[in-house]
Parts: sequence; structure tokens; C-alpha cells
Amino acid sequence: MQELGTEDLREHVATELARTRRRSARLTDAVDDEDLVKQHSPLMSPLVWDLAHVGSQEELWLVRDVGGREPIRPDIDDLYDAFQHRRADRPELPLLGPREARDYIGTVREKVFDLLDDAPLEGRRLVEQAFAFGMIVQHEQQHDETMLATHQLRDGPPALHAEPPTAAPAEALPGEVFVPGGPFTMGTSTEAWALDNERPAHEVHVDAFYLDTTPVTNAEFARFIDAGGYRDPQWWSETGSRYRAKASLEAPRFWFRDGDRWWRRRFGHVEEVPGDEPVVHVSFHEAEAYAAWAGKRLPTEAEWEKAARYDPATGRSRRYPWGDDEPDETRANLGQRHLRPAPAGAYPLGEAPCGARQLIGDVWEWTSSDFLPYPGFVAFPYREYSEVFFGSDHKVLRGGSFGTDRAACRGTFRNWDFPIRRQIFAGFRCARTPLPDER
Repeated sequence: MQELGTEDLREHVATELARTRRRSARLTDAVDDEDLVKQHSPLMSPLVWDLAHVGSQEELWLVRDVGGREPIRPDIDDLYDAFQHRRADRPELPLLGPREARDYIGTVREKVFDLLDDAPLEGRRLVEQAFAFGMIVQHEQQHDETMLATHQLRDGPPALHAEPPTAAPAEALPGEVFVPGGPFTMGTSTEAWALDNERPAHEVHVDAFYLDTTPVTNAEFARFIDAGGYRDPQWWSETGSRYRAKASLEAPRFWFRDGDRWWRRRFGHVEEVPGDEPVVHVSFHEAEAYAAWAGKRLPTEAEWEKAARYDPATGRSRRYPWGDDEPDETRANLGQRHLRPAPAGAYPLGEAPCGARQLIGDVWEWTSSDFLPYPGFVAFPYREYSEVFFGSDHKVLRGGSFGTDRAACRGTFRNWDFPIRRQIFAGFRCARTPLPDER
């Protein structure tokens, strides 16, 4: 978010809170109460837990902390503390029912709108440029994407509907683009609603590399499968090979073969896998194996961000691949607008200076980097957002997906997950180091 005056900022916060809550309502109103309280996968919480959880966090940070108001439901703080109860165990908790959860988050929101008119937006870091409000907007949008992933895991007829995404222009794109070596500014110290792991801005040197112009497509990944990629151990790391065998991996999640064709289940629809879309629902290990088979590798996090943000004409790092303007429907596939990735090569107006496309939206992109703090990192406003996840257990994903909202996606935004995760909307693109005669 770019800096705004106080009154414009209050109006922006109100708009974003309301817009975000409408999305949460669409995701939870689309199914009946039985589906809301059911656990559709041990990897995910019941939808009703996510719904009340976003209200609990809003109460803690905005009603109690920023507003200084009396607690509304202190008795449920522990129930909706994500660190106290594993997702698999949450259905056994005495959770609020659907009506109670809706009433609760509605009461919280009424108090937040009431205090927004007078809440101080300066004087301490938590409220500068409405950071706490922005944190809550992003938190709810992140849970909306989590609830969207739960919808993908649920059985039964489709509950969500959306128009198909923008078609790719009829133009021939190069298979890869060149990103020159040199320093660039990674991270941010100025983005008002940037989270702690995106900070501070710092200079990073990246050697020259080639990057795929678009994410790897379903058709390309199917060739890897047909070539025996899942069965050939030479493409898999030792850890990846163990995971492949344990999980009996044969294809991306939700794919199945019928005759000589690949099909997939997508939000209750069964359809032939579209060859021109970016592959989605693959783990880090599958992405790494494909890259090895293709004679390439996954990009590092720094390589990804340089490709997405660095403008060689000015020497500065942009907010987004296309510039500093906020995302819109002409530049990126975000916000659950389409319920699927757009065909590879779509959104020419979202192209980065290096020529790469779809670096924002469509699919989260696995990188080869562990989730680690930047030099000078300071946990804010609480350690549990980022710091407790740092280390080699988690891999970084970049760029957002078709289910990621624009408020929770920017050129500096960092996502992370276990390298075995496949229910998330993750794909990838490959990179490679130039050959000696290409330097």
C-alpha cells in the first residue's frame, strides 16, 4: 500500500475490511452448516474454525489493542490460537457453531468500524499508516485462501463458481528470459503494510541467470510423467525420493488418468487437464525433480525477486513486475476471480522488465530457498508470525496464486510451507545458470 493522508487512509481501511469480509462470507455461505463444521482433510481446519479465528485475531489486535476496548469473548482465545491446537485436532474442540461464529465476527466488526473513526494512526509503530488494520486484512485474506483450498478438498457438487480467466494472446514467447547479474534491492523498508519477514530492504548480488518466461504448464509436466519422471530416482533428491515412495506419488494432486488422457478434479468439477495452464498442486519435491529432468533447477528466492522487481533502466526495484501501481484484472490473476490459473503467457500488461510473465498471481512458485530472516530482521508485532518458522524445514514460495488477494501479494511478499505440501495452489518455473558461451 502506498502512503495516504489520514482521512483517505481511514476510508481505504474501511473499504478493504468490508471487501475482505464479503469474500469470507462467499466462501462460508456457499455450503451448508454440515460442510462448515466438517473436517474435509486432516491437513485443514473445519471452515467454521477459520471463520471464527479471523474474528478472534481481529478482536485481539484491533478491538483490544488498538481500540483499548473490553474483551468480547476472552473465553475463546485459546480455542482459536493456531499454535495451541493442530489442524487435525480442531474438530474435537468446543468450537463456535456456524450461527455463533457469524454473530461473533459481526460483533467484532461493528466495534472495529466504530473505533476506526477515532483510532490513532500515529504515535506507535503498530498503528503507523494503519499497519494493524492492514495486518488484519491480510490475515483474513490468507485464511480466505486457506478456506478456498479446503473447498478444493471437499467432496460433493461444486459450491463455488467463477468466469474462466483471460486467454493468452496469440503470440510466440521465448521459452526463457535472461536476467543480468549484479546487485539489486531486495525486500522493503517503505511498504506500509509489509510484514516483518519482508523487511528490511537490503542489497543482494545475483549472478546472471535464465528464467522460464512462464510457469511450467500441465502439458510440459505431463511429458515429465510420460517419460517416467516419477519412477526414475536420478531426478529426485534423497529426501524427495523417500517422500515420493511414502506418498505413492504418480502425478500432481487431483489428477487421474482415464485411458490416454489426464483428468483432474477442480472445485467439484471433473475436467480434462488443460495443457496450456500452469501446473498446480505439486510439492517442492515434484518441482525440483521436474527441473532436474529438464536440465534446469528451481530459482533461488533472490533470483525470483530480482526477475520480478528489478528495472535495469532505472536501477530500482519496483513494487510489482509492471511498476508501482496496484494489481488489477488486466495485470494478474488474483483474488479468487477465476478459480483456476490463466493460460501460460496471459497478462502481457503484467510483464516484468526481464520479459517474464505471470510472476504475480496464477500459482505460487516454489523456490529453492529455505525460509530465513533477512539481515537486520526484527520480529514485529509478534514472533509467531514469521520467526518461529525460520529454518530449513520450510521452503519459500513467491508470487501468489489465483486464490491470493491483492492485499496479501506484492513483489516482496514471502510465503512458506513444508516441501511436501500439495493442497496449496503451488506451481513453479525453472531457472538455469548460463553456459560459458552464453555469458
